[in-house]
Amino acid sequence: MTTTSLVTVSARPLPEPGHHQPWEQAATCLRQGTDCLEARLFMLDSDFVGADQALADYARASFTPGRALVEAVYALNQQIFTEFTYDPEHTTIATPLLDVLASRRGVCQDFAHLAIGCLRSLGLAARYVSGYMETLPPPGQPKLQGADATHAWLAVFIPGWGWLEIDPTNGCLPDERYIILGWGRDFSDVTPLKGVMSGGGNDRLTVAVDVIPLAEGEAV
Repeated sequence: MTTTSLVTVSARPLPEPGHHQPWEQAATCLRQGTDCLEARLFMLDSDFVGADQALADYARASFTPGRALVEAVYALNQQIFTEFTYDPEHTTIATPLLDVLASRRGVCQDFAHLAIGCLRSLGLAARYVSGYMETLPPPGQPKLQGADATHAWLAVFIPGWGWLEIDPTNGCLPDERYIILGWGRDFSDVTPLKGVMSGGGNDRLTVAVDVIPLAEGEAV
């Protein structure tokens, strides 16, 4: 079965300097402000992400006293990207988050969970984002069909402004290449496949995804 969807994407806005309050002030706003009620759900522990002192300690290198929240979030994004190795053979969805922290290895969902755990451990709100990302081939090589796949990143709540997306796996801010399918407290809220299969035999599910940009005016 083949399914084709046409998706319109746009550039993500970025917080202006007026929204660059210190991260401690943002944490206080989240605890006390009535305009942050939507975000409070994403401050709480969830199935795969729980606040922990070890996570808070790891984040302190980026969240220094008085540093602007937006600046600290950017720094944490780079900190994880620089210090962790992408290794799809090292973890499963059941690997505890503190094991990921200790080994400094994992995949996109691990790095998203790690950043979310760091932020929640500091009293901030962060949510897990699941979707697709267009991947570009190496220079001079053709794009492989089906090479694009589900990806995970996160969004941090900036009081007075909204949700700021970051991608610690790639050390960048999501742009028009990123297609959001859903968000939640962690992976368990937005699993791409969930259900029960009955029957026997040797059924095997294979999925391939291709994200193809269209030129302006081009028909599907």
